[in-house]
Amino acid sequence: MAQAIGFLEVFGLVAAFAAGDAGCKAANVIMEPFDKNKPANADALPVPLIVLVKFRGSVEDVKAAVEAGKVVAEKISGVISSYVIASPDSQTEPMFKIKAFDKN
Repeated sequence: MAQAIGFLEVFGLVAAFAAGDAGCKAANVIMEPFDKNKPANADALPVPLIVLVKFRGSVEDVKAAVEAGKVVAEKISGVISSYVIASPDSQTEPMFKIKAFDKN
């Protein structure tokens, strides 16, 4: 059975690191590599970089990690969205590995 995966989209790297740390401390999860997005309207945002934090584990642990990460990120720069996929389909698995930090 596939592990659940949780997504937490936040403004900026500081919020992403803090959210990831909080999530890993709150639950028995593994963090996947961050992903980033610099939208066209970046200058109008509180922080011009959007970072996606990804957690893996049991459904309960992933939900707890995402919630803990949201609390911390909201205090720093804000949360854009969050979502937990309880039972990801195997065909979506390659998409979870996408990350833009190693690209120019």
